[in-house]
Amino acid sequence: MTMPNETRPLRVLHLTDPHLMANASGQLLGVNTRDSFSAVVDEVLKSHGQPDLVLATGDLAQDGSEEAYRVFGQRLTVFQCQTAWSPGNHDDAGTLKQVAEEFGANHRRILMGGWQFILLDSSVPGKVHGELLQSELAFLEQVLSEYPEMPAVVSLHHHPVDIGCAWLENIGLKNREAFWQVIERFPQVKVVLWGHIHQEQNIVRDGVRLLSTPSTCIQFTTGSSDFSVEPLAPGYRWFEFDADGSFTTRVHRALDFSFELDQSSSGY
Repeated sequence: MTMPNETRPLRVLHLTDPHLMANASGQLLGVNTRDSFSAVVDEVLKSHGQPDLVLATGDLAQDGSEEAYRVFGQRLTVFQCQTAWSPGNHDDAGTLKQVAEEFGANHRRILMGGWQFILLDSSVPGKVHGELLQSELAFLEQVLSEYPEMPAVVSLHHHPVDIGCAWLENIGLKNREAFWQVIERFPQVKVVLWGHIHQEQNIVRDGVRLLSTPSTCIQFTTGSSDFSVEPLAPGYRWFEFDADGSFTTRVHRALDFSFELDQSSSGY
């Protein structure tokens, strides 16, 4: 648990939902996902420089291919820090884990800068919704119990609360009550972080910041009843954590990235 530099906060980059494909020209609703992901990485370097940790929370691949995960890992080598990956509903969890191990990105708990970062697997094979197995809940309880005085960030792919989009509610975390029963026992949890919904959310629940991050490719329309996308630029979330348990965070977007979004689609 060391600070990279004692004079500044710990800098953490959250990336989610790049939906990369084995085909380099692969598109999602008209957006080349490799190009949009690269634009986000370039924007991070231009606006912030090097992070101390990168958290990637699912749908790293659209097709679950080994090639897509290798492209993801290779692109992240521009960041001279540890990365950690967790799967989403579009991922092949086994293939992701295999490639993540090769890139040293398979850690599920990271202690850094006086904080504990926990990555949970909420993916369900063959399903769009999420669920945390009892083994995941037990893991969460165990690692939080080990460091009760250390502020913690808990991340997963699926949203554990309602976010005001009717079509997304049935594909969030199904056993969210069990999840919150664990979280509520550990007041050191400061942040719950997720992806999946391709939009920014910033909610407070009993003193815990609940945060989602835009996709590095397409964005879903906030507050929509049915499937809908809006032409917002691909994005990411940047954190700065202090050892005293305080932090700041903000969503940023690759505004220079040009794309023509297919807004007529009824799904993806």
